[in-house]
Amino acid sequence: MDAQLDDEALENTLAESLADLVATDVAPAGLVPGGKTVSEDEFVEVVGGALEAVGGTLLFKMCVENEGEAQHVAAASVGDGGNRQFLLLTLPTNGGALKVETTAKSTNPVAGIAAAYAGLMDAFQAAA
Repeated sequence: MDAQLDDEALENTLAESLADLVATDVAPAGLVPGGKTVSEDEFVEVVGGALEAVGGTLLFKMCVENEGEAQHVAAASVGDGGNRQFLLLTLPTNGGALKVETTAKSTNPVAGIAAAYAGLMDAFQAAA
């Protein structure tokens, strides 16, 4: 990405890419039927398809409980240097829609560690 996208444009781009995945059946849809337990591998596959559409990089993934609901959570980055933005992608473990939001707009507690994690990885790469 050459220019930094604003939060809403980035979220819209990811939503469109998920719609394309549903329409073309190239990868699993961004919607997993409710009542079906979503495995970590399935979550990674859905997230990978969404990030590929915007040139994003997966930072980390985990399974957490948030507001009484178990969910898969992934943090990702898009862009480089000062243009880098951070995303949070969540999917209930019992199925549903993949939610994509910028960490700046997210109320999920995991959102706060995405930028710190990316900074740590940058420091490790520089030291290597």
